[in-house]
Amino acid sequence: MSPTRPSANRRARDIGLDVRAPKTRCDDAHCPFHGHLSLRGQVIEGTVVSTSMQRTAVVERTLLHYVPKYERYEKRRRRYLVHAPPCLGVPVGHRVRIAETRPLSKFVSFCIVELLGEAGFKARGEEEPARAKDDAPEAPA
Repeated sequence: MSPTRPSANRRARDIGLDVRAPKTRCDDAHCPFHGHLSLRGQVIEGTVVSTSMQRTAVVERTLLHYVPKYERYEKRRRRYLVHAPPCLGVPVGHRVRIAETRPLSKFVSFCIVELLGEAGFKARGEEEPARAKDDAPEAPA
């Protein structure tokens, strides 16, 4: 038998959560599936609002907080800087599941572990789709 590289044939490792491993492979050391990053603590769902940084994304979670004085709810949001492994290919405006890790930098202590699909609302900074020709107002003749 010819010797093969173990990393080429190695599958994604089990990260201890009930998530499906990505089909593509990456060489990121901070990838929980293909690197050496372990997960612990909280598992949170949120929406990706920015992917402008290298291998880092901003995930936003909207919460409703009850104000007893007015007997109403107010919207609050929490934004997390998370590590985005290149094997997942995370686009802006999609719902994701993030899991807590050891601190990777000053503000990054979470990592994206699963894509959950498109979000139901438009994320900030995302462009409106082009209107169809039928929706445009008619010009006077």
